[in-house]
Order: sequence, then structure tokens, then C-alpha cells
Amino acid sequence: MEPITHFLTGACMGRAGLNRKTALATLTLTLAAEAPDLDVLGRFGGPAFGFAHHRGFTHSFLGVPLCEAVVIAFVYRIWRLRGRRTRDPNLPPRWGILFLYACLAGFSHILLDFTNNYGVRPFWPFSGRWYSWDIVFIIEPVMLVLLVLGLIVPALFALIDKEIGARQRGPRGRLAATLALTGIVAMWAVRDYEHRRAVNALQARTYQGADPIRASAYPTWINPFHWYGVVETPAFFALAPVDSLQPEVDPGDQMEFRYKPEETSVTRAAKASYLGRVYLDWAQYPVAETEPITAPTGGYIVRLQDLRYEQVPSSLDDRRRRVLGAAVELDKNLRVIGDVYGTREHPVLVPEPGESNQGKR
Repeated sequence: MEPITHFLTGACMGRAGLNRKTALATLTLTLAAEAPDLDVLGRFGGPAFGFAHHRGFTHSFLGVPLCEAVVIAFVYRIWRLRGRRTRDPNLPPRWGILFLYACLAGFSHILLDFTNNYGVRPFWPFSGRWYSWDIVFIIEPVMLVLLVLGLIVPALFALIDKEIGARQRGPRGRLAATLALTGIVAMWAVRDYEHRRAVNALQARTYQGADPIRASAYPTWINPFHWYGVVETPAFFALAPVDSLQPEVDPGDQMEFRYKPEETSVTRAAKASYLGRVYLDWAQYPVAETEPITAPTGGYIVRLQDLRYEQVPSSLDDRRRRVLGAAVELDKNLRVIGDVYGTREHPVLVPEPGESNQGKR
């Protein structure tokens, strides 16, 4: 999920009652809920290195406690700089409990990322297997509305109470935050049900006379009943929208077919590169396309694409650049020159980790 959802989730966890046990709970939970995204620092090692380590150790059950130890150290430092003061002098910070809260918030981050179709590797480094629930888009408006209301509504009632002179007892907002978190769980239940209907609809039919080997349905922007379906058959992939409310596959007659490209020595060399190995480890429906380079020295660009992102809504997608695609450039002897980023019109060649040259073609 995007960072705002993680921050708001941590804040609601604090307001739901955890802030009654120790000072600094809401601050700690808010920061800890986003802490696993510290893996963004991996981008300093280059795009391929950053991609390889995205949602890796920091998004694992083993890595969360280490990330949250950093959060606790940061909060402790802030507390010391503030002169060890808190809002309620009768409620001191309890650092052991705060660390447990931070870990809970970190695990909530893994859970939220698990719900979308990018996936997580919770058992890394013991297992690199990716897991994804595929029920929520990376930006989910319903979740954002629930979380914002869970935090804002109590503040509005506080203003009303202040106007009428009502007396406040203890931290405010427990009920609203609890309802917001409960609403998210209820939303997941609905999305899971609709997701199962969409997958079953895809599996229940044939495609150009061929039975599906496997089928997946991926969430879309806003509409909980609209899914992007990917179906694999022995010879091709079928891409079709699914209406899970009916349920019906391809109600608008928009189905696309992508025939499986032939495996060649060129594609095998690209897949054996650092970026190729990382990409294929993550991708669910990968396809490879080869583009010959005619001048000046020849060679090839092999473009890798995961079909689960082939149908990303146009409002979120620059069509000149495929969403979450990858490309590797090879010379005519099939040696890796580097990884290709940017658009087809303005490609940027970046060396793979361990190499030293970088430039534009």
C-alpha cells in the first residue's frame, strides 16, 4: 500500500486504545507502521538492486523487530530532546510495551502489503517465495476514507464538547478508530468474496477452445466489482476484464490474447542476468519480447513484462513506459551490457550491480 494508508493505520491503532497503556504510543505506532519501507534506501545501490530488495528483509517476520528497534531509538531521542516531557505526566513511556506496539504496527504493514497484488516475502531470508492476496489496489479509497474519518470525527466532537463545556475523560477517539479498523476488515471480507467469484468465473470457461492452466484476478481502481483477469493456457495468455457482481468474464468484449513467445538463446541470456533473475523470481505471468539493435554495433534489448500489470488503468499509466516492466541490453555475443530504463524514445542504460559504466543511448 502507499505510505499514507500505513501511517493512518498506525495512528488508528494507537487511538483504538493502545495509547491508554503508555505515553508516546500513537507516535510510535504511526512511525512503526511505515518503517518497513526503509527498504527504499536500497535504491542507492541502483535500480536493479533496489528492486531486488524491495519488500525483502524489512517486510519479513525476522526483519520487522530490527526495523522497529530503529523506530524506538528515534522516538526515545525525540523524547529526550523534549526534556522527557509527555502530554500526560501521569502516563510515562513504557519502552518495552512501546517496542511490542512497534512490532505490531510493523506486522500490520506486512498484512496491508499482502492484500495487494505486488506481494510480500514474509519468510525471507529463509524462503524467497512471494505471497499476495490480490484483493486491494495499491491505493484503496475506501480504506483511506475509513481511516481519515476514524481520526477526524473525534476531533470534531471535541470541538463541540469544548463549545458546550463538556468535560473530557481520558484519550479521545477510541470508538471511531476501532470502527475504522473494523470497517477495513469488513471491506477485506467483501473483496475476498468478490475476488473468489472473479477467479471462479475465469476458470469456468474455455479460451479459443483451450482450458485454462491457471487463472488470476487482480483489483482495479475504486470499483470493487471490476477485476483484471489473466488466464494461462498451453499456447497463450488471455487478458480480460471480469465483473464479479454478475459474475461475467469480458462483458464488454475486450479480451486480448498474448501468445507465448518462443524461448531463444537471447531471452535465456537476458533471463540469466541479475535483473532477469530478480524479475522472474517476482513475476507471476512473465513474458519476454526481443528487440534487435541495428546500429552501430548490433545486439538486443529483451523486455520483460508481468501480465498482471499489463492492464493497469490508463489514468495511472504512462503508456510509453510499461508499468513494472524490465529490460536488459545484450551485445551481439549475448553478454549483458546493462539494464534499460526510461521510455522507448528516451532509454537510459544503467549497469547491473557490480559494473561501473553508465550512460544514455
